[in-house]
Amino acid sequence: MAWALITGGSSGMGLEYARQLAKKGYDLVLVSNRQEELEQASEELSKVYSVQIVTRFQDLSAETAADELMAFCQEQSIEVEVLINNAGMFFFEELTTENEARALAMMRLHMLTPTRMCLLFGEVMKRRGHGYILNMSSMAAKLPCPGIAVYSATKAYLKSLSKSLFFEMRPYGVGVTTVCPAAIATPLYKLKPSLLKLGVNVGLIGTPQWLVRRALRGMFHKRRVVKPGLMNYYLPPLIAILPKWLVARLWRKWS
Repeated sequence: MAWALITGGSSGMGLEYARQLAKKGYDLVLVSNRQEELEQASEELSKVYSVQIVTRFQDLSAETAADELMAFCQEQSIEVEVLINNAGMFFFEELTTENEARALAMMRLHMLTPTRMCLLFGEVMKRRGHGYILNMSSMAAKLPCPGIAVYSATKAYLKSLSKSLFFEMRPYGVGVTTVCPAAIATPLYKLKPSLLKLGVNVGLIGTPQWLVRRALRGMFHKRRVVKPGLMNYYLPPLIAILPKWLVARLWRKWS
């Protein structure tokens, strides 16, 4: 069976992508900078699914991350059919020199590494004549708001890149799908479990299972963009019409 490579595959949405792809029979390469979670994910999946699982402990925010990952796959004779660029990070703070290092790491993780991954693995897919690339952007790509300045900017870059690559890769039989979820109940946002549960119950936050089902369906149909959830349609326009003085006042209250 073919291989699927999932970055950030040890927890949250990445682990859910692993579960649903393993259910479809895909062998898995799970990549994460969290060694213990990687081992736990591999153990969990091995108990349920009869697929090969290879783990790769790696910092994907390093400048050479994509090249090292490609070299690893070549050494293991792994030919990737499905590439899920899912790894991400988040912080809600004013951009300052104190968090500049985290901001730069976010830029490499959300922009440099996925771009290089699309290039390296995409070239192999093009020569082969088929393959799937799924890039996880965010509804935040349309929400340039204080506190998430770098996050929303990097997700906007990834969305724009992916939408362009869709047309460039299509003649070679390779699908490129951009997924722009709204709020999803994962550890990324560091919310209390009670708040996550409340958000899911009232419909403001989606579950990873719900999101991944829709994302994979869109990917396998080679859709250009998947925007699950009503919040994708009503929240960005509502925020866009907020008076700037109100946005400034809200930010002063939160910060």
